[in-house]
Order: sequence, then structure tokens, then C-alpha cells
Amino acid sequence: MLLRGNLNDQIEAKIRELQYQCNTLSRQLSKSGYLDGRDDGTINSTLSVLSDVYDGRILLVSKTFKIEKDTYSIDEGKLNISESVLKCFQGESLAEYSEKSRRIQMTIPVYNLALTDVIGVMVVTSSSSSIIDMVDGYYSRAGVIDIVILIISVFVAFFLSLALVRPLKRVSDALKKAAFGDLEPVDVGDCVETQRICDAYNKMLTKLKTLDESRQEFVSNVSHELKTPITSIRVLADSLMSMEDAPIELYREFLSDISDEIDRESTIIDDLLSLVKLDKSNMELKVTQVSINELLELVLKRLRPLAKRRNIELVFESFRPVIGEIDEVKLTLAVTNLVENAIKYNVDEGWVRVSLNADHNFFYIKVQDSGLGIPENVQDKVFERFYRVDKARSRETGGTGLGLAITHSVIQLHHGAIKLYSKEGEGSTFTVRIPLIYIA
Repeated sequence: MLLRGNLNDQIEAKIRELQYQCNTLSRQLSKSGYLDGRDDGTINSTLSVLSDVYDGRILLVSKTFKIEKDTYSIDEGKLNISESVLKCFQGESLAEYSEKSRRIQMTIPVYNLALTDVIGVMVVTSSSSSIIDMVDGYYSRAGVIDIVILIISVFVAFFLSLALVRPLKRVSDALKKAAFGDLEPVDVGDCVETQRICDAYNKMLTKLKTLDESRQEFVSNVSHELKTPITSIRVLADSLMSMEDAPIELYREFLSDISDEIDRESTIIDDLLSLVKLDKSNMELKVTQVSINELLELVLKRLRPLAKRRNIELVFESFRPVIGEIDEVKLTLAVTNLVENAIKYNVDEGWVRVSLNADHNFFYIKVQDSGLGIPENVQDKVFERFYRVDKARSRETGGTGLGLAITHSVIQLHHGAIKLYSKEGEGSTFTVRIPLIYIA
């Protein structure tokens, strides 16, 4: 493409040069009166030299369309009534290049001394073979240079690939070891690329180890939580079987305790099933437009009997009507867990305030209580599964340690956020922020 452009430039340059020479010759013809039959030999010599220099042919056509001069001495005395000659007598010059014949053809008008009338036409043809041969030579040399560059590039690419593949092979060996359980950090810092791969792998390895530890801890916690009620049931049952002639009141008390433990076991299993469903990566919410005001009022109506048992005041504050796109069942579960915890871990004759507000993007639910509060050093753990601030108190109130974990998962599924503000002995405040419009 570059050489093609160079050929065009060379031809255009030759056309400009030839036009300049022909215009100069045209003025000489006018002054010498050559077309009127006056000649001192200078013009013929100039025409001959010019045609030789530009490897071409020059015809001089008079006003009668007779060819007065042909540098090839072939068509002298003949007529030339071509279209280009006719146009040239009207003052229109022509310069064009024929790629097929590889020749430049020009028609130049010859004016009288007053420059008022065209007295003749100069028809010039010139070969561009020398230019094309030169460009072809460039093509040949460029082809040789391309081959040399290609060979050099192949050798350079080969040695570079060897240099690059060596550290990548070391990374590959380390990954193969990891596939067989050898989860050790990899450090192949031979180049920036391998270092980045190693850093990404090491980060992934850290996450995998954390996930594995979390899984083991979760399995251990599940086993412990499920085993505890079963152990209690077994102890109670063994005690009943070992007693002879026990009063019926004692039987009823033991059976009531067994029933409570069964309920507790059922609650733990239900909560675990809820967590498993929420943990699914393809979990879909059944999103509908719901009045958040009505949802909160319904939750508080269900929990008022629980609050009334301990004379806890349950207050709902709504600053404006709020309509949000949510999964009503799941968000009801999350809010119920928050309000129920605020009641259970409160002081007798205390209070729980639930408030609702919104802006143009989010709605906000705030649950405040006058309860025991949560120590600052454990506040970042309360959303972990099976974590309890006060284990003895949690079991007394029937807590499984999964409520806040479920709440956190539900809010995350809604692309929301939950924050805790608490001071030990002064109560806690949970603030939930959820988008008004759900975007999947």
C-alpha cells in the first residue's frame, strides 16, 4: 500500500514537471513563430531533446488541425481532429495517466503573443516505465526485507516464548500439586504476568482455606446444635424409664420438657433449611410491589402477644407511605427476626420502636430496643451462623443462633444493607436499607 502510494506520487510529480516544460516550450513556440513556418532550428532541437528526456513523443498541431511536427517523423502532414485537440483549441488543456498503457498524455494550447487566441496544440505522450521499474525494484527489495524480518521475528518469538513458558510451567506444576491437595502458596516472580497469576492464585487459595474452615466450623456447629436437644430428650426419657411408680405430674412435666426439646430441634432444622435455600447461587426472589407500611404493621400485630407477656411497649412510626419491590415472604421473615430478637433480649417493661422512612432510591427500616445491648468487640460477629452473644440466655429464649444470619442473607438478596449500632446496657439499633426498585 505504501509503495502503491509512492508510485502515484512519482507519476503526479512527473506530470507536473512535464506540464512545466511544455508550458515553457509553448511560450517559445509563440515567440519564434514556428507554427507560421519561421524556424531557426532551435525549436526542433528543443523538441527532440524534450522527447528524449521524457521518453515520449511530441506532436505540434496547427490551427488547420495539420500535424506540423512529429518527433517520431511518422504523422507529419496528417490531420489530428481528436476530442482532446478540439477541447484544447477552446483553451482546455488535458493531462491524464493510463495505467493500462503506462503512458502520460497531455494536450497543451499554444497561444499567440497577445495570449488572446489559440494558434496551435502541443500533444505530448510520455512513458512511465522508468518509474514503474523503479517501484518494482522497491517491491522486490521490500519482499526480501520482509522475508528477513519474518525470519528474525520467528527466532525472536521462539526465544521469547521459551523465556515466557519457563515460569508458566512452574506455575502449572504448582497448580497440579494443588489439584492433589497440596494447597501451598505459589511464588514465581520471574515476570510481571506470572507474578499476577501467582497473586490471584494465592488470593483464591486464602479464600478457599477460609471457606473450608467456615464449612468445618458450620458442620461442627450444626452437629452440636442438633445433638443438644436429642441428648436432652434421651436424658429425660431415660429418667422416666428408670423411675418406678412416679406420680403422673412428674410424667407430664418430663413429657412437656421433651416436647419443648422437639420443638427446638424442629426450629433449628427449619432455620437450617431456610439458610440452605438462601445460599443457593441461583436463588430467585418472588418480587412484587408491596406496601411496606402494611407489612410492618402485620409483623408487629403477630408479635404483640410476645411483647405483652413482659409488658414491653411495641411502637411503630411511619413517616410516609412506602411501596417497594420485594419478596414479601422473605422480607417478612427478616423483619420478624429483628423485632423478635428485640423483644426476647429486652428488659421487662422495656420498649421496642420500629420506624419506616424512604427517599427517592431506598426505604429504611429501623428497629430500636431498650434491651441489654451488644458488646462492641463482638458486634461484627452477630450475623455469623450459630453465633450467640449470651449462649445461656439464647437457649432459654429458644434462640438457634441463625436468625440474624437469615436476616442478613435476605437483605443481601434484595441488594440491601444492614447495620448495627449498640452500646452494652443501653440497647441496640438495627438499620436496614433496601432499594425501592429491585434490579435482578
